[in-house]
Amino acid sequence: MNSLKQAVQTYAKRHANSDGLALTSVPGLRMMCVEAPAGDLQSVYKPLVCLVLQGAKRILVGKQQAVLSAGESVIVSADMPVVGRIVQASTEEPYLAVAVELDRAILRELAAHIGSAHAQQLPEIPTLFAEDSEVEVIDCVSRLMKLLDRPDSAPLLRPGIMQELHYWLLSGPQGAALRDIADPDSYASRLADAIALLRAEYTSRVSVEQLAAKAGMSLSSFHKHFKHMTSLTPGQYQQRLRLIEARRLMLDEGCSASNAAFEVGYESVSQFTREYGRLFQTPPKRDALRYQKSLQAVNGDVPEAQRIGA
Repeated sequence: MNSLKQAVQTYAKRHANSDGLALTSVPGLRMMCVEAPAGDLQSVYKPLVCLVLQGAKRILVGKQQAVLSAGESVIVSADMPVVGRIVQASTEEPYLAVAVELDRAILRELAAHIGSAHAQQLPEIPTLFAEDSEVEVIDCVSRLMKLLDRPDSAPLLRPGIMQELHYWLLSGPQGAALRDIADPDSYASRLADAIALLRAEYTSRVSVEQLAAKAGMSLSSFHKHFKHMTSLTPGQYQQRLRLIEARRLMLDEGCSASNAAFEVGYESVSQFTREYGRLFQTPPKRDALRYQKSLQAVNGDVPEAQRIGA
């Protein structure tokens, strides 16, 4: 665990964005390093397993909430809007976490090989599982981290490590729920198909009829299960996707508020500004200015183009 913690801290400090999030060249692998507790962080997770290595974070997924501390991990089982807040972090001991996105195709293949009984459709779709991190899962994530130093090896070695990681997760305490996700006939799997369409087309108008058809559900059934799983309506979910992407464009790529609004599908800048303020508790221009000033404080007086791209 200590070697993984050191690797995550070293990489994230070099590559993290404005929120402390660092993406990597290994598909699906990302990490976070945050040196001080801050406000709520709005995001939309793909299905993933996240290992907390240091510090603590409170997360709200749909209607479920958990506080995760060092040595614990969380599985988010669907494309879910997540509200996260770092509650324990410092310069000496920053909050550190590493996450790996899950692959339903791998889950489905392994569930078939394991040969367990057909997963029962659950009346409530579970989306959040917190537990102590298992040694086998930590080992798989550590080996994925090592691929960052040997990028040429990733295409050859990553598939086997991912197969092993999914196997240990299916064999663990949450295996039954993960098999339900893998079952193509389950509510969770069918909703995942609709959400994948919504994510791919979030800048366009996607009708609820299209989404319900993709999920193979009636309109009333789709509305009921979608709201129960995500705590949002399809329209609210799409709005969340747009606003989160717009914020990324402004803070990480230097887009103006108006350009970011049009880029993610808004037709009215005033509507974008109102909805952005409700979600992030500050107007978009003020949010971008605050971020630029924070970079100036950290990096000194550097050219704006360099600051935005850092």
